[in-house]
Amino acid sequence: MDKKYEPLFTPWKIGNCEIKNRFVLTSMGGTNLLGWMEKNHFDKEGAKFILEVARNNCGLVLPGCQPVYNPMFGQWLYKNDKMYQDLAAWMPEFHKTGAKLFVQLTAGFGRSFTISAMMEKLYTSPVLRKLSKPFMDLDKITATASPTPNRWSDKVPSRALTKEEIHEFVEAFGKTAKKLKDAGVDGVEVHAVHEGYLLDQFTLGYVNSRTDEYGGSFENRYRFAVEIVQEIKKQCGKDFPVSLRYSVISKTKGFREGALPGEEYKEVGRDLKESEIAVKYLQDAGYDMLNCDNGTYDAWYWAHPPIYMPENCNLEDVEHIKQFCDIPVVCAGRMDPAVAAESIEAGKLDGAGFARQFLADREWIVKLQNEKEEDIRPCILCHNGCFNMCHYKGVPNDQALSDSLHLARCAVNAETMQTDKHFIKKTDSPKKVIIIGGGIGGMEAARVLKLRGHEPVIYEMSDKLGGTFIPASAESYKGKLRDLLAWYRRQMQELGIEVKLGQKIEDIGQFGDSEIIVATGSTPRRLNNIPGGENIIEACEFLNGAPVGDRVLVIGGGLTGSEIAYELCLQGKKVSIVERFDDLVKQHGVCLANSSYLREYFALNKVPVYLESSIRSVEGNVAHCENLTTKQTFDVECDSIISSIGYIPAPLAQEGGKVHLVGDCNRVGNLRSVIWRAYEVAMKI
Repeated sequence: MDKKYEPLFTPWKIGNCEIKNRFVLTSMGGTNLLGWMEKNHFDKEGAKFILEVARNNCGLVLPGCQPVYNPMFGQWLYKNDKMYQDLAAWMPEFHKTGAKLFVQLTAGFGRSFTISAMMEKLYTSPVLRKLSKPFMDLDKITATASPTPNRWSDKVPSRALTKEEIHEFVEAFGKTAKKLKDAGVDGVEVHAVHEGYLLDQFTLGYVNSRTDEYGGSFENRYRFAVEIVQEIKKQCGKDFPVSLRYSVISKTKGFREGALPGEEYKEVGRDLKESEIAVKYLQDAGYDMLNCDNGTYDAWYWAHPPIYMPENCNLEDVEHIKQFCDIPVVCAGRMDPAVAAESIEAGKLDGAGFARQFLADREWIVKLQNEKEEDIRPCILCHNGCFNMCHYKGVPNDQALSDSLHLARCAVNAETMQTDKHFIKKTDSPKKVIIIGGGIGGMEAARVLKLRGHEPVIYEMSDKLGGTFIPASAESYKGKLRDLLAWYRRQMQELGIEVKLGQKIEDIGQFGDSEIIVATGSTPRRLNNIPGGENIIEACEFLNGAPVGDRVLVIGGGLTGSEIAYELCLQGKKVSIVERFDDLVKQHGVCLANSSYLREYFALNKVPVYLESSIRSVEGNVAHCENLTTKQTFDVECDSIISSIGYIPAPLAQEGGKVHLVGDCNRVGNLRSVIWRAYEVAMKI
């Protein structure tokens, strides 16, 4: 093992509970042991994931958060004895790994509950609201400290919880924790004075305007969280460890408005000064550990950092508040293991929290330990598979129902949390399979085929593997994407997959009746048809190195265009964006944590954004544009124009018989759709 990681492999204690090392799997919705957004039960898929993480040397494992009151069907978590019996029967197998298990319990989401268009219809129709109440009581699910707007929707406001409801929640925490303890679970984590969830909403002044004993003073705002830990200790004993998921600073300017790294702003939630007091207060109330990051749902990119956020973005604040309490402190949020180890060795931190990296590669700790870092499949911080709750102007949570019900899958690992349909099955009839195109889709298909026992051969027309993922990973902040590309290239070498570079295939007829996977990608839409459009630079051309001037106009404010604009801003260019929709990144599958960062970055940096607009012509250094709604014309002065207006599938051949299409030549999508489709096609051959 590299000596710099040694501090991560030292033991520590939470109360009287000894943890074998400093790695903590922090909780993610979807990795639940007792069901997620469904009737509570012992969940075999969740248990399989948790056990695999534990077997691969994670010290403390926290499954997905369990609402003590289930939003679906209105169940109280403590009322299902059968699942606790199933959990108790499974716990000895878990404990063989030497890991410890804390189950995270949540009071719920309050105003942060993700509202979909369907839920808006259920709520706004009196008849549907009454009919849906037995399985989705939105009035109760979204209730919070005081009447406030929902994070996602203007149509489903949050009312204030009654004191009777608060007491019911407190009692439920105690009863549930006792059942978990009796089942052999090592501890619980209370979720959360963190991320603007329900308990946090009570602590935050901009949400809580109550005048009873749960609002107003510091002690009153934190009373709900204090009563919960006191009830758990009453039911389970003072030695039963209770962790608290905790946000050091809210990083919030107001409803639906976060504060970016380095921004000067007025905090409306918890600031560092309050946090210094709060951590000691919560410790004295009975909490045995603080599992920390920053942010709220209004500043979601702190708790779920996209690739634009700096690494270790929460560490400085977490290290600071450790000075004000005597219980262990864990930090999560884009943590670099080497930096975490350094902090632990210096006594500034007790444990390092990681989440999404486990979705990409359950074995990553063992690989780190065995000095095989290059074999770790990296998380690229995209949220496409694990947490793709997207939101844009006029639309609440635009998320497929299958994603809502099955969080914690992974864009770069098709097997994560769906091993019922994605698993390697050896072939009974090995064959040579031709793959035309060496991008991510072609390489994933080759990888799976080889693991199954086939002999894939990749034909790539360029001199290197990667395809359009090479420009897609080119921006300065996309190191994790370049790591993924390196991982795929290494897999081709390690598995001994034959690769023929510089081989442009014009006709698949030369391969006879062989099985053929076509992964030839797509072609960009261009603006050559407008006057002066012949000099417009296409997005991939820019990403591949085409030079641009100091004033750059980006046509297209989807994810690719917005990321290019962001990169140009980082380079110090003067950037403008023209987008035909009424919001930036108005596309399915892009998590709000990612899109809100970009929108707020452009707003903070006063980047001109022209929505509902398009370019009509180019004349010298002037782009003539038009607002599509008002029909008013306007000019944008620029030295260069980059177009990012989409792509068109470009298959070399059509699907059918022994010809299979994967990647963008089948359907233009994102990395998740490319990898999952390639995996599935490779499994059918």
